[in-house]
Amino acid sequence: MGPGKLSVDVRPATAGDLAQIAEIFGWYAAHSVATFEEAPRSVARWSRHASQLADLGLPFLVAADGPAVAGYAYAGPWRPKPAYRATVEDSVFLAPDRTGQGIGKRLLTDLIGACAKARVRQIIAVIADSGDPASERLHEACGFRHAGRLTDVGFKHGRWIDTILLQRTLAESR
Repeated sequence: MGPGKLSVDVRPATAGDLAQIAEIFGWYAAHSVATFEEAPRSVARWSRHASQLADLGLPFLVAADGPAVAGYAYAGPWRPKPAYRATVEDSVFLAPDRTGQGIGKRLLTDLIGACAKARVRQIIAVIADSGDPASERLHEACGFRHAGRLTDVGFKHGRWIDTILLQRTLAESR
């Protein structure tokens, strides 16, 4: 791999990727506040989630380095009410040993493009304020703007955690 080149291909997630996706997510569930879930998700649960996203026409992408999944990103419904159908929440996770390599930006950029094709109007990022600004900076670099803060809404690893809301508009009108 040369300087400035990523050794990953971003493509739609497949059933064969789900075990590695579950492993990546499981690490964050156990060791971080990047998700407020406290336990890993089974491959079967990831399979149901992938099917639900596909049924809604929403993207679920992986950054693949050969057979290895270096990270994943998807857009899920923001809220279940019909009036929110053009608004999604993004989720981006990288294998812990693949952070800081530009993979997150590549995934989020491709996710934004896939959301535009899916006729999404707004993307919301809900970021745990862990003290590490990496996710917030990633979203800002991809055109998200601050939309607010919710204080002390999550309790994990013995402490209360704020969430930072960021938003990106993809289309001004429908």
